[in-house]
Amino acid sequence: MKKGKLRLVVKVGSSSIAAVGGGVDPAKMSLLVAAISKLRAAGHQVVLVSSGAVASGYQSLGYQQRPRSLAAKQAAAAIGQSLLMQTYTQMFAAHHFSVAQILLTRGDFSHRERYQHAFQTLSLLLDKNILPIINENDTVSVAELTFGDNDMLGALVAGLVHADLYMILTDTNGLYDKDPRYHPDAQRISSLAEVTDEIEALAKGASQLGTGGMRSKLIAARTAQGLGIPSFIGKLAQPADLVQALAGNGDGTYVGYHPEAPSSSGVSTRKQWIALHSPVRGTITVDSGAAEAILEKSRSLLLAGVREVSGKFAEGEVIEVYCDGSLIGRGVSRYGADQLLASLSPSNLTRRSGTVIHRDEWTPTR
Repeated sequence: MKKGKLRLVVKVGSSSIAAVGGGVDPAKMSLLVAAISKLRAAGHQVVLVSSGAVASGYQSLGYQQRPRSLAAKQAAAAIGQSLLMQTYTQMFAAHHFSVAQILLTRGDFSHRERYQHAFQTLSLLLDKNILPIINENDTVSVAELTFGDNDMLGALVAGLVHADLYMILTDTNGLYDKDPRYHPDAQRISSLAEVTDEIEALAKGASQLGTGGMRSKLIAARTAQGLGIPSFIGKLAQPADLVQALAGNGDGTYVGYHPEAPSSSGVSTRKQWIALHSPVRGTITVDSGAAEAILEKSRSLLLAGVREVSGKFAEGEVIEVYCDGSLIGRGVSRYGADQLLASLSPSNLTRRSGTVIHRDEWTPTR
């Protein structure tokens, strides 16, 4: 196992904590709380990303199963989130530590200042030994500004806090080469170097109580790995299971995890925002020489390599960079669109110099 204090993000789905008929299952919740408390007792920092607000609240609205309409789901979340946090607060208090609720929307990630504030808030809570419990703000989210599911939210939070491991808890013990419900000879895949398109194709479907299935978990693990963070997808059955998972003995599937390997510093918070969350204001096309310099030699993008400019963007805004029709990355432009267009005029070609995107504000397409 890695030595020292680790920073961990644990994501739990609705099916792992909610009762089949609605509301939370006290036994499931108690198991999760005990498992996280053991991680904390071992000296690790933990962020919990918890689904379950809609599943916890829909029964109070008179529904017999999870509602489908947006208004009903948002109303259920408004009721269920408070019930969920009340239960967490009481259960974690029995283990002598405090929790804090954080509700996020996609806009909190796309707005750079709010993204930085979220990082600062989470860091302070962890430094003060308080457990942040995060969920999407379902009551106010709209389709265009959602994370899709909490698996992806957990991956983005893991990147935000520079976690050492992203632990995705579900009701199955990892990925199988066949659906074990219909194939008795199905074999569990205990470890993956990375998630490929072929691996994603193995997983389909969603649970009854939640919004995501195994495929969404693999996509989230793939996203986390792109940020330098390994993942574990598995089942929680005993309070010591999460500690065992850190040692490489978890009941599930690991993605890019090596228990004895040193922790990766991951991708900087600023570069994560550029790569995954920033609004794109325009595009430029560069020649092959410039593409090679920024992709292979880790150099900055110079003005001399720019061939085409599209869109209206100002200095300091994020743009996409293309070469030969393919997207190669994103970065913060040090020039506005008008300035770049002016530099392309024949009269300026002989004296073009300057940095368009500095290498510290550049992220390649993964």
